[in-house]
Amino acid sequence: MIKDNYNRVHDYLRISLTDNCNLRCFYCMPEEDYEFTPSARLMQPHEIESIAKVFVNEGVKKIRLTGGEPLVRKDAADIIRRLSKLPVQLTLTTNATRIHEFIDELENANVKSLNISLDTLQADKFQIITRRDLFARVYENIQLLIARNFHVKVNVVLMKGFNDNEINDFIEWTKNANVHVRFIEFMPFESNRWTSNKVVTWKEILEVIEKKYSITRLHDDIHDTDKKYTVNNHQGTFAIISTMSAPFCSGCNRVRLTADGKMKNCLFSQSETDLLTAFRKGEDILPLIIQNIKSKEKELGGQFTKDFENIHTENLHNRSMIAIGG
Repeated sequence: MIKDNYNRVHDYLRISLTDNCNLRCFYCMPEEDYEFTPSARLMQPHEIESIAKVFVNEGVKKIRLTGGEPLVRKDAADIIRRLSKLPVQLTLTTNATRIHEFIDELENANVKSLNISLDTLQADKFQIITRRDLFARVYENIQLLIARNFHVKVNVVLMKGFNDNEINDFIEWTKNANVHVRFIEFMPFESNRWTSNKVVTWKEILEVIEKKYSITRLHDDIHDTDKKYTVNNHQGTFAIISTMSAPFCSGCNRVRLTADGKMKNCLFSQSETDLLTAFRKGEDILPLIIQNIKSKEKELGGQFTKDFENIHTENLHNRSMIAIGG
């Protein structure tokens, strides 16, 4: 069990398999012609498995695979199989474009819950956001997951003046579908065109929903990043991830591994620890892991506060979202 200097236990590891993606969402990827990390610099399947085992031996109970899009890796199935043998809850964040090809693998690996990135329910707007005409496939694959009894959480990054007019469309989706929508406040990363006036806050989201629906607050665990709600008589639920207006850092239990083997103790941390190079040299990486977690800032990577209206993005030092891992 590894604790930081604020007595937070870290038992949740997010592993990015690749910074590659078959979509081109403007808030995630800096540009269309992005230079992806060469394969030789990525963690290989046996390296991912071995490094993950070090974390598991120190108390990690949950591993989430992210990207980029994790399922575009040619050896994604091999990695999923390897990690499924560890005594952890294995989960995945995906854009769902390739779920139909992997659903049997996911079932066999005992993956029960997936996060799906989907920022609009309109096909034309989907193409604007992702620069790809794949809305129908994504929607069909979400329905496939629901039909196969997966727990499906749909992540919606809200941007004022762009898709905030769809909030109640997503809520209506939860009426007859066992889908769990999570609205995410727009966060600043390198070259993602973030400005504070694009953020739709937790309270603003609730105001929109409560004009049309009667909602009930659900219980949140200390480590939860989302504030959960249900609408009366709806099969599904919704939640809000209030990173900007009401951060949840006090209960944070997460650490991240980028696809090139760098450890980040916070999504917004400036510093990284190179585990992969040390591992390839045959060095013991546990001291590096402990040191990284001990250096974790109290909140938001030490780079800004919840007074997000006064954030100056030119002063932030971080990777783009796709290079960190969703």
